[in-house]
Amino acid sequence: MNNETTTNIIDLSRNLQQKETEIELLQQTFTEIGGELDLDKVFQIVSERARKLINADTLLIPLLDDNCATYTYRGGAGANSEEIIGESLPLEFGVCGWVWKHKRPWWQGMLNELSDEEKNRWEKEVGTMILVPLQGKRHFLGGIAGLNKTGGGSFDKKDLNLLQLFASIVSIAIENAMAVKSMEASHKLNEDYRHRLETVNKQLIESSKELEYLSLFDSVTGLPNRTLLYDRLSREISEVERNDSTIGILLINIDSFKDFNDALGHDRGDDLLNKIARRFEKGIRHNETLARLGGDEFIIILPDQDLLQVTHRAEQFISGLKNEFTVSQQNMVVNASTGVAIYPEHGTTISHLLSHADLAMHEAKSSKLDVCVYNPENDHSAKSLLAMIVEVRKSLEKKQFELHYQPKVDAKTGKVVAVEALGRWTSERHGEVPPSIFIRVLEDNSLIDEYTYWAIETALKQAKEWSKTIGVMRVAVNLSPQTLMNPGFKENIDRVIKNNHDGNLLTFEITENLFLSEFDRLADVLEHICALGVELSIDDYGTGYSSLSRLRRLPVSELKIDQSFIREMVDNKDDQAVVHSTIELAHNLGLTVVAEGVERQSVLDLLVELGCDTIQGFLISKPLAIDAFDAFIKSRNR
Repeated sequence: MNNETTTNIIDLSRNLQQKETEIELLQQTFTEIGGELDLDKVFQIVSERARKLINADTLLIPLLDDNCATYTYRGGAGANSEEIIGESLPLEFGVCGWVWKHKRPWWQGMLNELSDEEKNRWEKEVGTMILVPLQGKRHFLGGIAGLNKTGGGSFDKKDLNLLQLFASIVSIAIENAMAVKSMEASHKLNEDYRHRLETVNKQLIESSKELEYLSLFDSVTGLPNRTLLYDRLSREISEVERNDSTIGILLINIDSFKDFNDALGHDRGDDLLNKIARRFEKGIRHNETLARLGGDEFIIILPDQDLLQVTHRAEQFISGLKNEFTVSQQNMVVNASTGVAIYPEHGTTISHLLSHADLAMHEAKSSKLDVCVYNPENDHSAKSLLAMIVEVRKSLEKKQFELHYQPKVDAKTGKVVAVEALGRWTSERHGEVPPSIFIRVLEDNSLIDEYTYWAIETALKQAKEWSKTIGVMRVAVNLSPQTLMNPGFKENIDRVIKNNHDGNLLTFEITENLFLSEFDRLADVLEHICALGVELSIDDYGTGYSSLSRLRRLPVSELKIDQSFIREMVDNKDDQAVVHSTIELAHNLGLTVVAEGVERQSVLDLLVELGCDTIQGFLISKPLAIDAFDAFIKSRNR
């Protein structure tokens, strides 16, 4: 027997021995997992046997997830397997996605069957890898993947055949173990079902109570909502009809609450509403109802009270807001406007009473009064704000709005030093409409920007004409916070104001509630305005919230003290103290002070004594149309 023959016999013997080992391993695996129902144990056995079978450094078992969109590595053995087990990947990711899609095994020999483009892609991505599908009786399960041949080299056809045979043996065992685990989970759920059902029933009872509560009470303030209010008001009307009595309705609207809410955030805005509700509650008696209609509106039902009593109570509620509120360590003053309606004088149905109280409230806002009683003669000005939208839009397109001008005079000399432009609109249907109403329509319908730029352009044009006839005189225009904080404001204002010569003729009046806005952005916009030569004035100072530190850092030139502090300052020491301290504060900061709403000579005299710089109000002149204003200037100059 020659050497070659001997070598062949030895190789044949080794191959037979290896095959016996492989068969023995397959039989052993089948025996071990055949009766094993612990899924994790099955994965452990399969991973270790398969790794040994094909001599892989790492063996992984990726299984398709229930969502059929991802797969998860459920078992593994060998190098780095512990780090990979439990990881999930998208179904289309990598070689696993290719096997799921084609339902075919992957190994290096597959590269010869691919196009050049696919071949280049997979050669770079897969390295030395083999992956065969796991196909159960009912559905596709996943696969068995080997990574890196022990000792180097690649997985060959023999490895592929062995792993496929192995996969066909273990797939049924894996599927059975998965089914058992699912059944065990279902069994546990059934055991817990009764306890859970009892818990759910308790939760349903509590939820039912909560839903009943939410259907009748406001979630922010805990007050009765509109539904409960209607029920109680209906019962009160039935009661007073029998007793021939009256009911007072107070509709209270928080002024500028949208500015607070936008600046503070809705959570803090809700906190402020809650604090307002608690303060109102202190004045409510046992037979009265305080409710929140929604947004920034509260309503109070006062049974068995006449107009005089109801008006007095309204003033008490508004007076209760005078003390500052603290929200997130910020102090702020809240003002409100109240409309009063009386049953049955102002309506015999709930809808009429609330509608008329709403009208009175808007009248209070437009007149800058704390309380206003419904007056049928004013009803034309608030017949459905929605009906005005089309007409307002049409008037804006045709430039049918007007500007009236109210002079500002030097407190000591009486000389006109500036003027404020105020919008006016006469509706074809409703006649003259208060600015508080048509401005609200403009803001609610995203028309306020167009109106504001029109007002600035019109005021600037008039200021240029005056500069030729009576000299340079700044014209003040009110800027809506909505317009000022619009991202496109700087670009649009550059279009209107071309240079500093134009800017020197204008003053922009802003409300102090803007100080609650994003400060860096606000400062950037105000600096841009001042760079155009425009002066800045804080309007209605004292009615909102101002941060002294922020005030010092912003390019403001003027403070306007709100008329609510000016009107009664001669007789009200508290108002007088506020005005005095404001004037001193402004002067210390290098600002001039304007007192608006001056209607009496005694008020003017006191303001001069306190050092106020500028006066504005009906004592000097009401807002005038352009011809009347020109006549006023000529008369004043003479």
